[in-house]
Amino acid sequence: MNLRESMKSDFPSVRLRRLRKNSSIRDLVAEVKIDSSSLIMPLFVKEGLDGRESIDGMPGQERLSIKELLKEVSELLDLGVKAILLFGIPLKKDEFGSSAYDKDGVVQRAVKEVKKNFGEEVTVITDVCLCQYTSHGHCGILLEKDMQKIIENDKTIEALAKIALSHAEAGADIVAPSDMMDGRVGAIRRALEDAGYTNTAIMSYSVKYASSLYGPFRSAAYSKPAFGDRRIYQMDPRNVREALREVELDISEGADIVMVKPASWYLDIISLIKDNFNVPVAAYSVSGEYTMIKLIAEKGLIDEKQAVWEQLHSIKRAGADMIITYYAKEYAKWTRDGILS
Repeated sequence: MNLRESMKSDFPSVRLRRLRKNSSIRDLVAEVKIDSSSLIMPLFVKEGLDGRESIDGMPGQERLSIKELLKEVSELLDLGVKAILLFGIPLKKDEFGSSAYDKDGVVQRAVKEVKKNFGEEVTVITDVCLCQYTSHGHCGILLEKDMQKIIENDKTIEALAKIALSHAEAGADIVAPSDMMDGRVGAIRRALEDAGYTNTAIMSYSVKYASSLYGPFRSAAYSKPAFGDRRIYQMDPRNVREALREVELDISEGADIVMVKPASWYLDIISLIKDNFNVPVAAYSVSGEYTMIKLIAEKGLIDEKQAVWEQLHSIKRAGADMIITYYAKEYAKWTRDGILS
């Protein structure tokens, strides 16, 4: 091998080492970067609560009164986190989840207060579902058929459209249906358009797998099903092509943003959707993902900050434009303080 050939063969590996030799160079050439403005913080607002209430299954997370919610939003904005996803926890539940679309419901009041205090500084996204509001904990209205209780899809999407409209009327920027009923995006889009809310966006939980990772959330929101499970309307974790069909349907019905949930165990799905559709893609790093990192870090077995940094970058690398994560506030603090970059 002559000198020229030797130099050619060595240059690529030398170049890679040069580009890794210090943190400023690594940051300069990084292919994927996360800033606080691409993170969305999920928040639980509880009706009738005075102050804050710890969530046992999610260390560091709390249920908030509306007053405390405003403090939390202010802190998030100071850190550069400009979007929140609101989940309501009502005082009253019934078979039909009727408090979900009460114009004076907990989410509706919370949205009004947040918008009154912060206006366009914060993007308010509201979860649109029935599970926290129904006495049985399912995401839809039940019908008795052949001695079995089943979800009545069409009646459910009527209720979901009413919920979304009530959130838009309160001032929500984006409504996010999480129920996985057939046709609900179209029903919500029609309801919004007919009422003149043409600028209210829809972030659809298009690909929501029936996952074991939702347990801490269900405890936090008091939304565990009283019987059965949600596999009949959430996606089978074994399926890939189904995800593409769900996304295609939601886009055709008027979704502006599509979501994959959970995030970390479905990075292939995020990537596939990003490659096949020209729409913004959100990924929800769910409660189980959050709690797993928290608990293993408490045991001293991993570095929590580095684990979160790696996790969020893996989600972004897979193709997510925005990430919903319970670590949004902490991550923003760590980056502001120079602990992470």
